[in-house]
Amino acid sequence: MNHNYVQKNDWHQVDIIATLRKRGTILAAVSREAGLSLSTLANTLSRPWPKGKWIIANYLGIHPSEIWPSRYFDMDGQLIERNTRKVSTQQLFS
Repeated sequence: MNHNYVQKNDWHQVDIIATLRKRGTILAAVSREAGLSLSTLANTLSRPWPKGKWIIANYLGIHPSEIWPSRYFDMDGQLIERNTRKVSTQQLFS
């Protein structure tokens, strides 16, 4: 157990939207740029959707675990093991 670990909170939805605005865009535009409908990425803010998280994080130039650490690390800061499919970046954005 890592007693020195300081648990990070997930970003608030408003912070994600504000960060996108600081980059000169809005969530709907990022959604359209990814070939999705205007409101599709908004679902990522309220429910888990790995592809959506990657699209948003890639746009911001960071890993999704920085935005949603609770989905990647346990209470001790250990990486949560997940069984995931291998997906290329090309598949992710097509």
